[in-house]
Amino acid sequence: MAVCTGLIVANIYYCQPLLVLISRSFGIPESRGGRIAFLTQLGYALGLLFFVPLGDKVERRGQIVWMAAFAVGALVFAALSPNLLCLEVASVLIGASSVIPQLILPLAAHLSPPEKTGKVIGTIMSGLLIGILLSRTLSGFVGRWLGWRGMFGVAAGISFSLLLIIRYTFPPSRPQFTGSYASLMRSLLTLAKEQPVLREAAAINALGFATFGMFWTTMVLHLSGAPFHFNSDLIGLFGLAAAAGALAAPLVGGSADKRNPRIAIGYGLGLLLLSFVLLYIGAGYVVGMIAGIILLDLAMQCIHVSNQSRVYALIPQARNRLNTVYMTVSFTGTSLGSAIGLFAWDKAGWVGVCVTGVLLTSAAFTIYALTFKRDRPVAA
Repeated sequence: MAVCTGLIVANIYYCQPLLVLISRSFGIPESRGGRIAFLTQLGYALGLLFFVPLGDKVERRGQIVWMAAFAVGALVFAALSPNLLCLEVASVLIGASSVIPQLILPLAAHLSPPEKTGKVIGTIMSGLLIGILLSRTLSGFVGRWLGWRGMFGVAAGISFSLLLIIRYTFPPSRPQFTGSYASLMRSLLTLAKEQPVLREAAAINALGFATFGMFWTTMVLHLSGAPFHFNSDLIGLFGLAAAAGALAAPLVGGSADKRNPRIAIGYGLGLLLLSFVLLYIGAGYVVGMIAGIILLDLAMQCIHVSNQSRVYALIPQARNRLNTVYMTVSFTGTSLGSAIGLFAWDKAGWVGVCVTGVLLTSAAFTIYALTFKRDRPVAA
């Protein structure tokens, strides 16, 4: 499950090291080419909202298989896109079809003993986050030698292989929800209204994900310009640095099983703030950028894995819907973060990006400080 999660979620992030190549291919400014990353994240948020809740209603393995087939089609469409508009549409579809990890996570939580849920989530999150980060490394190298279209073609082949693996290795899982799709969707609003922990976790995570999306979108522009002038393959290697932080996810998840996960969230926010200070100070140095990336990713493990453990513990029979609210809000933050980052880059370059990162993290700290410890679920 961890491997499949990592390889599927990578579809969302392959485009990021390719933004310069895509911009040159269509003869457009790099800031406009950056919209591809924004639209992919937007598609992911839409997929979270409309597809993930179905995991509480339909057979989960079957849903994952047809979503994988959807992903293959979207990636082929991107590889063959004759113009920018088609690629933008394909990017939304790629994002929407790549919500499979958010179907696998509730399935894994359902199959695991309650006392080990956090550790299981942490293990699968390691696969997911390593996939996110190493996707940039793979994309950078493939983009350098085969072009951006070649990367989307390779991704389609990987997704088709995963479709077969999932079909023949994942266990079937029958949900308990028997209502209509309309009532399923209405229950999302009920959960958001009645679960204060869900609202708090989603708000903090959205701001954290906004900094994450902002950084990885603008980092490509920063490293391709002065003083680095790196090509896409070298930019992709920076994903290896971030993968080191992803290895901490099982430890964070195990800690969430034993103590209040809110403590780890506080530490994560502190590390996130420090990471943008390091990225500002070390903006002109490879070592400084690597140190900032490792710290930023470690911070996101602390925030996201701990928040997700809290959310899954609320109402076990509604995990897909809880995850829908939580992750839709989170990835809306990522999408907006990418757009905000491009705006900050246009106005003030890398300094503007780092200052914006500090401001977003400070907003998350404010929510964290003003909310009480609310880990007890409200009856639904």
